[in-house]
Amino acid sequence: MSEWWSGLSPVNQAFYCAAAFFSVAFAWQLISVFVGLDGGDGLDADMDSAGAGHVAGDFDHGAQFDAAETVSAFRMLSMQSLVTFFTLFCWGSALYLSRGDSVARAMGVSAVWGLAGMTLVAFILHQLPKLAHTGTRNLRSCLGAEGTVYLDIPAGGTGEIRVSVSDVISHVKARAAGGEAMKSGAPVRVRRVLDTTTVEVEAVGSGTKGGAT
Repeated sequence: MSEWWSGLSPVNQAFYCAAAFFSVAFAWQLISVFVGLDGGDGLDADMDSAGAGHVAGDFDHGAQFDAAETVSAFRMLSMQSLVTFFTLFCWGSALYLSRGDSVARAMGVSAVWGLAGMTLVAFILHQLPKLAHTGTRNLRSCLGAEGTVYLDIPAGGTGEIRVSVSDVISHVKARAAGGEAMKSGAPVRVRRVLDTTTVEVEAVGSGTKGGAT
């Protein structure tokens, strides 16, 4: 192993190190997407909420929610796509250089692979929300279920929670009982259904379960 590594050029070694780094980042992001950690309840949600506050300005709470949702989706697409590009680009460059190709050829071909992978991942991530919302969701199935606030629920306004709907983890628009404000990551319980897309929630432990409207 040491002999193989020593036989590589400094440029090739750099590409292998970069490839290993981006591979770890790619694996983490891939796992996060499937288990719902990517922007679900942590830093991204806080950043999205903060960004929505700046965008809102003279808009109402509905505009604030839509802006936050757009910023969140754009950030996820951009980050996932860039990590995919650099992962494929670095691995391709390292392998082509190991095969004896010139640096220019190795980087050129690898850039094509990176762009192809980046486009594919962007397409898949763009389609995931649509797949999640395919079909008619029965919000009544989540009555009494516990979830977490995904996007801040402003006082008297609408935010978004992450909760199981018909046995599928979904993002649902939500308003707080009593019009109180709730921060992202706060545990909540679905109290009642307000309309076909929105539910009313209460902080866990703040009261009893409510019924549907």
